[in-house]
Amino acid sequence: MRLRYVVSACLAGIACRYDGRATPCSAVMRLMEEGRAVAACPECLGGLPTPRLACELLGSRVVNKNGEDVTAAFLHGAQAATALARQNGCNAAILKSRSPSCGCGQIYDGTFTGTLREGNGLWADELRRAGITLFTEERLPRDE
Repeated sequence: MRLRYVVSACLAGIACRYDGRATPCSAVMRLMEEGRAVAACPECLGGLPTPRLACELLGSRVVNKNGEDVTAAFLHGAQAATALARQNGCNAAILKSRSPSCGCGQIYDGTFTGTLREGNGLWADELRRAGITLFTEERLPRDE
């Protein structure tokens, strides 16, 4: 079975990261060009602006660098991005590593010191619950 991907929009070259930049990944860009991927940014879909303050997961809450709780926007965006993946028949995802939305396996610990901890971002967890196989730009599927 050929994989159809939902990808973090920043990896597809869309300037939607918290700092207003993109982090293009050549494998993701190729999948987009081939029509095998759809891009989504759950933080933008959740109504957050670009640029925005850096955010990290602190326990089960997402907080920005000023300490404001933005969990509701992250959850709304994760649900909307997962619905987009389902509508487009996606069965795999390539997500931005360490992000509070997209991180898989490791995320920042909520102290804004660059310290990593085990865990997943909110969208990554939502996709996993939906049965979608997760990859990151640092751990791509073998066929890509």
